[in-house]
Amino acid sequence: MGIEIALGWPSQVIFWLLVAFPVRALDLDTSSKDSICAATSLIQGGIMDYYAGSQYGGTVGMFQAPYYWWEAGEVFGGMLENWYLCQNDSYSQVLYDSMLAQAGPEYDYMPSNQSMVEGNDDQGVWGLTVMGAVERNFTNPHDKNAPGWLAMVQGVFNTMYSRWDDQHCGGGVRWQIFTWNSGYNYKNTVSNACLFQLAARLGRYTGNETYIAVAEKIFDWLVDVGYVVLQENANVYDGANIDDNCTDITKLEWSYNQGIVLGGLAYLYNATNGSSTWETKLSQVLGGSTTFFFKDKIMYEVTCQDSNSCNNDQRSFKSIFSRMLSLTSILAPYTADTINPLMEASAAAAAKSCSGGSDGHTCGLNWQNGSWDGWYGLGEQASALEVIQSSLYNQRPAPFTSDNGGSSVGDANAGLNKSTTNVLHSNLKITHKDKVGAAILTAVVIAILVGGSIWMMF
Repeated sequence: MGIEIALGWPSQVIFWLLVAFPVRALDLDTSSKDSICAATSLIQGGIMDYYAGSQYGGTVGMFQAPYYWWEAGEVFGGMLENWYLCQNDSYSQVLYDSMLAQAGPEYDYMPSNQSMVEGNDDQGVWGLTVMGAVERNFTNPHDKNAPGWLAMVQGVFNTMYSRWDDQHCGGGVRWQIFTWNSGYNYKNTVSNACLFQLAARLGRYTGNETYIAVAEKIFDWLVDVGYVVLQENANVYDGANIDDNCTDITKLEWSYNQGIVLGGLAYLYNATNGSSTWETKLSQVLGGSTTFFFKDKIMYEVTCQDSNSCNNDQRSFKSIFSRMLSLTSILAPYTADTINPLMEASAAAAAKSCSGGSDGHTCGLNWQNGSWDGWYGLGEQASALEVIQSSLYNQRPAPFTSDNGGSSVGDANAGLNKSTTNVLHSNLKITHKDKVGAAILTAVVIAILVGGSIWMMF
């Protein structure tokens, strides 16, 4: 949403004074680690203004309404990278507590507070964040009852992959997990892209070729169904309904879809020692990423930004897109000459947008504006954080694997002994006796209700 002014002309005067004369613009030198880390510290302070876990009655690991659970996973992913890149412990306890609090009773990121609304994309985004904890050697869980971060990611992967649906559209997972949620018949790119990237990252980290094979299977499906169109500048579309066998594709393009697919390809390229097959596909998706989502070398959300129609979710997409571009430049070094100049220009532009609000460094949505554009929110802060810290990726070691320093403990069978999370896959068998019994019970209940009503009347 944009800024809504409802207090009359005095508030309007204050607003325009803040726009014209910000209290303190964000100062950034993109070549200086100290400058970048100082700037991102201020931005994270703005992020924490929206954090509900530190408020009375709030939930640990959640941000205030109207921000959904998935976006908390996205934001914490960027903050975890900042912990590593800047070696900044300011929010390490928040990250630790949040990732454990939202892991759920089975530690597969199916928490009870999301039991009615969680989708595959929500679980997948949290899985990507926790995989970041694995690859960055974030503080391992010290609760004796909690598994390692790696085991949690494997639990996410196993439960998501158990929902793979060959009966419709030749494969893929659905957007929603539960039949009662709108979108259950929609197979979207982001859910499958998250699963694809998790498989690629687990394969790279563990060295287990089974994960690599699954990643290849998922990517092939994305191409075969037409969600990813491989060409010089590859398109990544949103998804389609199973009702028409996923043939009527919603051809909207979002930076987070493009970025998550790109990141998965970069991990596969790295895991296969620079395979020419994956290099070609990575280069094609990178071509689409840099062509469609940059204008005058500055990152933007092409589908909604110019029309000022981005919703709360869409205003955060540039954050995970920035992270995936940064990781790609490290995992596939040949891409750095293409990616780094765009990220540096976007970081400088984003910093100029962080000149609003009463604090003087609230970040905006439109980085082409050259100053704060009047938009503000959790997504704007998270996006600025990730693009500004992108210059630090080449100053720190690449994501770890189990062979070169990774310490997280895994469990390849995590989540496999859990009762099904897909209501389509119920093993319940209803017999004739069950139906007769149910009919008798229904008749008894109706008789009691009717009898009780008559008794009340007299």
